[in-house]
Amino acid sequence: MRRAPSRVLCSCVNRSTLTAKRNGMYCFVKTHNPRPTFHFDMTPEERSIMEKHVAYWSDKAEKGIAIVFGPVMDPAGVYGVGIYQVKDEQEMQELIDGDPALGLLEYNVFPMPRAVIGKDFRP
Repeated sequence: MRRAPSRVLCSCVNRSTLTAKRNGMYCFVKTHNPRPTFHFDMTPEERSIMEKHVAYWSDKAEKGIAIVFGPVMDPAGVYGVGIYQVKDEQEMQELIDGDPALGLLEYNVFPMPRAVIGKDFRP
């Protein structure tokens, strides 16, 4: 499967306004599937790629980078979301570049400069 360049719309913000244990930033990522029915009719090759995608981000969750991620069961079409804690835009780009689903999924990344973290999830 051809790997297309990812599109990252995340811009750096003043670190003094951010709340992140790694002294960086949080990003909200929305992934777009190749078609609205994707989660229900994946080919075997697509399913294999998505299993690797989940394993990749699960590893990032174990390391405290992926805060939460997963599919959103929107009736108009399933898509993915994630909240990630990174040092900067470059780290987010590197994470996406390493995702096995790059080229299958399309990514939109948005900074969260004033993320409020629930007390049970604070570092």
